[in-house]
Amino acid sequence: QVRLVESGGGLVQAGGSLRLSCVASGRTFSNFAMAWFSQAPGKEREFVASISARGAGTYYADSVKGRVTISRDNGRNTVFLQMNNLKPEDTAVYYCAAPEAPFRISRSASEYTYWGQGTQVTVSS
Repeated sequence: QVRLVESGGGLVQAGGSLRLSCVASGRTFSNFAMAWFSQAPGKEREFVASISARGAGTYYADSVKGRVTISRDNGRNTVFLQMNNLKPEDTAVYYCAAPEAPFRISRSASEYTYWGQGTQVTVSS
């Protein structure tokens, strides 16, 4: 059973930084792409960033480019989301996600089978 557990969310002032972590278990982590999505109240879940299985490829939503970095440590089965220069509009629950198929990477939430419980990020102005 694949399990994803996020941590690192919190309350931060605009311009601040947070580093989210997601620890995966249940299968060979290094064979699978990973992604982060966000969901603000009343809105659909949105793509934030994704990273290929071995970490060579990273992809970002236009809204976070230059402020967010996705990375992974396959030795620790962990994917990270470093968020800098946070804005109030970044306030959302952030979820990490993993696909069913090895090496498949996508920006679409429908392509991801496994989801963590989410971690709340709140940015005050």
